[in-house]
Amino acid sequence: MWCTTMSGMGNRIGLAAIAILICAACVQARITRIVVEHRESPAFAGQSFGKAGQYEVLSGHYFGEIDPKDSHNSIIMDIQFAPRNARGMVEYSATFALSKPIDMSKSSGVLYYTVSNRGRGAPAASDDGRINLLSGWQGDLPQRPDAQTIVVPVARKSDGSPLTGPVLERLIDIPSNTTTLDLGATPYVGLTYQRPLTLDTTKAQFTRRPSRNAPAAAVSSGDWAFADCTTKPFPGVPDSSKLCMKRGFDPGSEYILMFTAKDPLVLGIGFAATRDLNSFLRYAAEDDAGTPNPLARQLKWVISRGDSQSGNFIRSYIHLGFNQDEAGRIVWDGANPHIAARQIALNFRFAVGGGYAAEYQPGSEGVLWWSDYLDRVRSRPAAGLLDRCRATNTCPKIFETFGALEFWFLRQSPDLVGTDAKSDIPLPPNVRRYFFPGTTHGGGRGGFSTVAPRPPNGCVLPANPNPESDTMRALTAALIDWVTKGTEPPPSRFPRLNQLATATKAALGFPNIPGAPSPDGLVNLVFDYDFGPDFNYQDESGLITKQPPAIKQVLPTLVPKVDADGNDVAGVPSVLRQVPLGTYLGWNVTAAGFDKGKICTLNGGYLPFAKTRAERTASGDPRPSLAERYGTHQAYVDAVKAAAEKAVVERFLLRADADRLVAEAAASDVLVEKP
Repeated sequence: MWCTTMSGMGNRIGLAAIAILICAACVQARITRIVVEHRESPAFAGQSFGKAGQYEVLSGHYFGEIDPKDSHNSIIMDIQFAPRNARGMVEYSATFALSKPIDMSKSSGVLYYTVSNRGRGAPAASDDGRINLLSGWQGDLPQRPDAQTIVVPVARKSDGSPLTGPVLERLIDIPSNTTTLDLGATPYVGLTYQRPLTLDTTKAQFTRRPSRNAPAAAVSSGDWAFADCTTKPFPGVPDSSKLCMKRGFDPGSEYILMFTAKDPLVLGIGFAATRDLNSFLRYAAEDDAGTPNPLARQLKWVISRGDSQSGNFIRSYIHLGFNQDEAGRIVWDGANPHIAARQIALNFRFAVGGGYAAEYQPGSEGVLWWSDYLDRVRSRPAAGLLDRCRATNTCPKIFETFGALEFWFLRQSPDLVGTDAKSDIPLPPNVRRYFFPGTTHGGGRGGFSTVAPRPPNGCVLPANPNPESDTMRALTAALIDWVTKGTEPPPSRFPRLNQLATATKAALGFPNIPGAPSPDGLVNLVFDYDFGPDFNYQDESGLITKQPPAIKQVLPTLVPKVDADGNDVAGVPSVLRQVPLGTYLGWNVTAAGFDKGKICTLNGGYLPFAKTRAERTASGDPRPSLAERYGTHQAYVDAVKAAAEKAVVERFLLRADADRLVAEAAASDVLVEKP
């Protein structure tokens, strides 16, 4: 154990008594071994980054063990059914990758931990000298050399017999001429590891619905199989990970598969593994084998960032108490869950960590708000995401950042106004909230162009170019300053209840734009699902016994109101949004398939302004044209410069980004007269 090494170090410096006290605080669960398998030094083609100089990248595996009886871990679903080693510990292994200045005297002392999204991501270099880290946490991902992954155990009964439970998968947008589906493949984001207790299709339910207005009909058990039909005709080669249809799948239909699964993975270990790796790098000297911690005694602060699915991970990680390590110490000093409106569906039996707010998927059942809120609508007690860390004094400083699409598709509004939508839920002192009006999921490509982007795959409207990245760079710097220097960040900016409305054209005040679809009926509603009596709704944990879940009620689902152009009000607008070239939407419309006419999942849309008064008058567009708004190209550039300067003063834009945006506007085609 590294406790012994700490004691030896204490003897060397004459502080054995202190070392003994440190060892007294040591705990059983820990990182037992860290292995650097690859070192690239210098990395990033030898480039030098600001005051930090050159970076190197270290990657490999780390190995850990968890005490299932410890109160810090007992909240992990099925941990009591996981196999144990001779010391009574539950083992796991995971990948990691970190980048750091080669000359660590140039490091800022900040470890910036990026929660990987579905295993994706790579460590970056930073001018400010921060150390950047990613690691595996999602145990239902296949092991791939290009992904951050973790190996967690299967839970079984003490006699070795399998644990079982009901699972459901909804399949749509299936490619034409498909006879075999891999249940773990995208875009289904689904059954990556759940396997049926039996391949007997009479023991499962499989239904098909050709349209939303049609009833679901059972698919005969003799017309499909758990099998691979790519090399052998139906019924193919039996395969618990694949689904074969005798006459192929209809690409325009919805299929619902329900069966009894066996051998659940203990996916909640991903929380503990993340906690223990960050804690090890922050506090430990070396691992059990004497391998030095590559960052030993060089970290002062740890800050996390997660986008979308991984932002949901951060919310649940904090809520479930994992920001306190087993020695009672804080792990993350700061956290930024970005474009994340829900909790992650990770800590229940047969969980699916890759869910994305689709029908029947859990994620919005639990506590969604930072301050305590009494959820009378769902008959749940007052609670907040910070309850556990507040009790142990281990809450980080938090930036919550999100855009328009999170309201439209990811069910953001209860976070702000609760399940009754009757009043604003106040923010605690350690939380700041920033809303990016008129953005798609994660923001668009940016730029100043009168040429509309192509529609996203499967959508009707052009892609929304309104960016979030410029503002996020400034806010990241502000969060680091808040954590490391105590510098007060910019005030929160987000829509209050009086700036939200039901998602209808009339309630929003959305203009009559020629050819534009109506927003009516597009919002992804917040359902109050009944997953059965053994599901812990507050913690998004436990057992799901009802599949499909019953819908007890539909909760108020609000979105931001808009101005006369149809653009969202409130929040922190990008420079492009402040000097708009069109209407930037947090929604788009599905072009074809089963969901035709419904919201196009995670994609926002764009409705460009007419270029001239004559053009917009001819079409009947009520929005002033570019020429009417700005007059000349130079006037537009001046407006961009003024907006950028304002954002810099407000600390929502870095100086380098402001200069770049002004240069891009000057080089753009906006109101440039053709020769």
